[in-house]
Amino acid sequence: MQSSSTGYALPLNENSWRYPGWRVSIASSACVFVGFASLLIYTFSIFLKPVATEFGWSREAVSAAFGFAALSVAACSPPLGVLLDRYPARRIIIPCVAVFGCAFGSLSLLTAHLWHLYAVFIVMGIVGNGTAHLAYTRVLSTWFEQRRGLAFSVLLTGGAFGAMVLPMIAESLIQAIGWRHTFAVMGAIVLIVGLPLTTLVRERPVLSRKVERVESGASAMEGMRSGIFWIIVSVLFIVSISQNGAIAHLSPLLTDRGVSPRNAALAASAMGGAVLLGRLITGMLLDRFFAPRVAFILLLFAALGTFLLSSAKSMSAGVIGAGLIGLGMGGEADVTPYLLSRYFGLRSFSTLYGLTWTAYAIAGAIGPVIMGKVFDATGSYAILLSWLAVSTVIAASLMLLLPRYEVAGGQDSTQPDLAPAASE
Repeated sequence: MQSSSTGYALPLNENSWRYPGWRVSIASSACVFVGFASLLIYTFSIFLKPVATEFGWSREAVSAAFGFAALSVAACSPPLGVLLDRYPARRIIIPCVAVFGCAFGSLSLLTAHLWHLYAVFIVMGIVGNGTAHLAYTRVLSTWFEQRRGLAFSVLLTGGAFGAMVLPMIAESLIQAIGWRHTFAVMGAIVLIVGLPLTTLVRERPVLSRKVERVESGASAMEGMRSGIFWIIVSVLFIVSISQNGAIAHLSPLLTDRGVSPRNAALAASAMGGAVLLGRLITGMLLDRFFAPRVAFILLLFAALGTFLLSSAKSMSAGVIGAGLIGLGMGGEADVTPYLLSRYFGLRSFSTLYGLTWTAYAIAGAIGPVIMGKVFDATGSYAILLSWLAVSTVIAASLMLLLPRYEVAGGQDSTQPDLAPAASE
């Protein structure tokens, strides 16, 4: 047991269910469930067709809204990371959740002007990562060392559960009350669920004092000079184009081939279930095996899923393809923050993680727009998805270039010889 700065004792055993860090993990997971990376990303394809039909917009034009949100995430993630490294996370998370919920709900008032759609998505992108993994992984890294991989997987199951149930909820609500009221209801859910739970999200008390917020590890500049860092960024960039393109167009892709809207939503939910499974399994594997090899295998599953979607003409094929993509996505989301914490420590963790999100988000903006443009030009997604499957295999292979690391011996630190390696 250890006395914290707030005067109560903390059990040091991370394997104990009484360890307070697990309660923080669960609360953070619930917040991610209603955050940008879950609610917006996994329901976008459900809203795409109804909104495009309502206003007579092309799919490329509507997909561009996703791109604008992703570019906003790209621009704002590094500053958010810097703030998270300097201040208690709740000061950043609470206003971001409030703005995101209000913005999402405001889409119920969408007018027949594309700039209106784009403006709302830009606002959601600006605050997006303040409601997503970037904010919460920093908090959990202060609580966990030996069980960090599992803690991250618990956190990310919130997004995975959202991917599993939110598309079905959105589709059912759209059929029952229309897309406008569905936006309003889901925006309200963000505020009702997210804001109260953020009060439970806080760093480990002994690290919450300003004098103790500088942990060991590489500086942001040391990290950015590292070949390790740029391999991680490259993998994320390549994979993001494929994953976000497939996610944003999954429902239209399947309905164009004769699958009913409800079954297309079921395929999206299957992807969410696979994301959930992938994150739980990966979290346990990361605490036992070398993370880049785990990522290599998971990304091969994602590549296979993308290839299957290129020719999927039935619900079963769509479910299998989406499920394999989800399995790979779920694992990769766990692997990235885990690798950053192991190779570079916690000193500039959120700043470096924010930079990786910039790469991921830029690619996430490119993927859906390319998918929409190719469809508008050719009437098919097949050839592009085949190429994206090949690019995912290339990204998986890059993971094998990462060097060995050792689990930190001390609390919130990486191995002593990683600092030189990080600056090579």
